Amino acid sequence: MKTFKSYIILLFLLPVICSCTKVVNLNLGNNTGKLVIEGNLTNVFGAQVVKLSENVPFSNTNTYPPVTGASVMVADAAGISYPFTETTPGTYTANPLAGISGGKYTMTVVTGSKTYTASSVMQAVIALDSLSSRDDDFNTSKHKKLVTVHYQDPAGVVNQYRFVMFVNKVQVKSIYAFNDDFNDGRAVAIDLRVNDSGDRDFGIYAGDTVTVEMQCIDKPIYTYWYTLMQQGDNGPGGGVTPADPPTNITPTSLGYFSAHTTQSRTIVVK
Repeated sequence: MKTFKSYIILLFLLPVICSCTKVVNLNLGNNTGKLVIEGNLTNVFGAQVVKLSENVPFSNTNTYPPVTGASVMVADAAGISYPFTETTPGTYTANPLAGISGGKYTMTVVTGSKTYTASSVMQAVIALDSLSSRDDDFNTSKHKKLVTVHYQDPAGVVNQYRFVMFVNKVQVKSIYAFNDDFNDGRAVAIDLRVNDSGDRDFGIYAGDTVTVEMQCIDKPIYTYWYTLMQQGDNGPGGGVTPADPPTNITPTSLGYFSAHTTQSRTIVVK
């Protein structure tokens, strides 16, 4: 009888218990004003760019204050230096040049009273053989498509890759970073999906023009992009991420300096 009464009391208390909601305040990292460096040097002859900005609160990721008046330079292993000139606020550009596979490049940024350096080794070119498209098995009701990249990974060599996708000339926010831990020396086919939920990405559909850039990157840069990919589509800089990805910049700053090879292919999705 006593047990039965306990059940009755619990039954009446259950709605009250379920109606209690605990408010949890998330600390999304509003530590702003840190320097963000986005430096890239490629094997394609042309203007090379380093962008400097300051990070903003996690809830405001659309406007990144540029850092102006800095001194930016990149040097190769032979000691030849290439100065970068500020062409627009926060954007520093070098005269047309091209990096060489196997070369080590060091970026130096001086802003205020601080000097930042980062080094990156340009990897060998791995050919992007082709792109293909097919129905996305996870979104058949929306008639969405996915794009697959095809390439041959060389055997016995450690390789890391980053892919950047553009749909109808608009870069998608999804981040794609892969290595060859499980496909060394194999013909590789990797599916690249985009999301269309909220303000993230918008999906791929028949008739879209899709361009994919393939970057062959060194290990520190792979670690940077892979960490961001695991965290979600927060982007390479500007917004404060839940955990700052490991950088190759010293002293520690937000962002990266990447010397990488690049190539692109384009298809019209069927």
